[in-house]
Amino acid sequence: MTTERRVEWSDTDAAGHYHFSAVQRWAEAAEATLLRRLGLDGLFGRIPRVHFEADYRERLWFGDVVRTELRVERVGGSSLHYAFEVHGPHGLAASGRMSVVHAAPHAKGAEPWPEQVRHALAGAGRQEPEVIR
Repeated sequence: MTTERRVEWSDTDAAGHYHFSAVQRWAEAAEATLLRRLGLDGLFGRIPRVHFEADYRERLWFGDVVRTELRVERVGGSSLHYAFEVHGPHGLAASGRMSVVHAAPHAKGAEPWPEQVRHALAGAGRQEPEVIR
């Protein structure tokens, strides 16, 4: 799933470029778009994050257009692993991975994916990008 956003004022820090936490928000925004497209928005509140990592390569500045590319890397029994890249005007700005698990809001642990969810996630393929016009 590819989404485009602009670096907003609230995405920046005292140095004037994007704050490291903005990358997580952009990755999660791409994930939310993907889940909505797949008709899986019922998963919100049921997929806590268990891992997030990012490598930062290029600074992004207020007003820059940011393109986040998120892909499903692996669907486990109860886990879901994404890889992402964030691109700015000068190329790759950040890359990383994010993992979530399927769990009911008050469950003590992870639960297996329902088969229809597993099928939708595993077969998602490339989606039409959501771009700034």
